[in-house]
Formats: sequence, C-alpha cells, structure tokens
Amino acid sequence: MALNVLSLGVEPREKAPPARDPDDRALMARVARGDSAAFRQIVDRHIAMVHALAWRMLGDAAEAEDVVQDAFAKVWTNAPGWVPAGGGLGGWLRRIATNLCLDRLRRRRPLSGEPVPDRADEAPGADETIDEARRSAAVAAAVQALPDRQRAAIVLTYHEGLPNAEAAEILGIGVKALESLLVRARQSLTRSLRAEGLIASEDGR
Repeated sequence: MALNVLSLGVEPREKAPPARDPDDRALMARVARGDSAAFRQIVDRHIAMVHALAWRMLGDAAEAEDVVQDAFAKVWTNAPGWVPAGGGLGGWLRRIATNLCLDRLRRRRPLSGEPVPDRADEAPGADETIDEARRSAAVAAAVQALPDRQRAAIVLTYHEGLPNAEAAEILGIGVKALESLLVRARQSLTRSLRAEGLIASEDGR
C-alpha cells in the first residue's frame, strides 16, 4: 500500500545514528528529537494494523487512508510527550485510530460493505471460494451496520484480538460496559447473518 505519510510536512530536525532493530520506545525517543528515519520505522511497523482497523471501522478505503495519515501525523507531533503505558505504542495508535474513526462515523454513516482487502491469492472459480467470499462480504456488511461503538468493540476484540480490558480502555469505558456492547453486537450480527441464510435459524432450519 503506497501511503505517503511523510508528505505531511515532516522534515528531519536533526540526525541520529542508526540503531539496530530498536524497540518502539527507543524509536519514539528518536522521533521526539525529530529523527525522520525512526519515524519511517514506526510507520513500517504499525501501518498495516492502523489501516486494517480503520478499514473495518469505516468500510471505505479513502477514509481509511486519511485516518492512517492523521494517526501518524499525531505520532510525529506528539512524540515528545509520549509516555509508554499499557499496550505500548501499538495500544496508543489503536486508541488514536479508533477515536479518529468514531469522529468520522459521527459525521456520516458508511455505505460500503466491502470486505477488508487482503494480499491473499484469489482462487478462481471454486464454489467454496465463492461461498466464503459471500459470507465474508455479509459479515463485513453486518459489522458496518452496527452502531458505532458496538462496531468498535467488535473490531477491537475480534479483529484486533485485544483483551476486553484493553479494548475497554481504548473506548474509555468499563469492562462491563464493553461486554454489554459485545452482547448487543453479537445479537445484531446473528440476526443479520440468519436473515442472509448464513447461519441456521433458532429452530434449526
């Protein structure tokens, strides 16, 4: 994916010697000093996660890329004040991206029901591949139809694989409130997929 996050006006303010496979904390310390090479390493490590989260939340490729740009712009500008905490830099980026997506969702409702684009090979013509593609599209559309915070809860816990406690922290709610969102989201998804004939009805038909 060719996202030019460095087109945001980032210019190196000073040069630092290259480090061998530094961790995020060391990279962020260099970013705080204006090291654009360290910033590129941060982008390379985390851009796929941020883009996938934004796509699943927004269902729109262009808006997902905008969120990626905005999220990494915040990394660059806020690096001097960044303090490592639970979830590390990845957790901080998920929080930033989730909030950016929720802000966009408050302004509009997405229309796309496309599945997340993958780099996986597409096997042509197989019935099972067609069925799987149909199921994936239906699941994606059902997730897109969820209320914003239910969708965020599903994306963070199922797609991102976060523990409930971390997902709740990102959303700024308690674990019990997150669990309530997940229950309601699962019920809505079940109803949607049942209506599509992708799961059995309650009477087994």
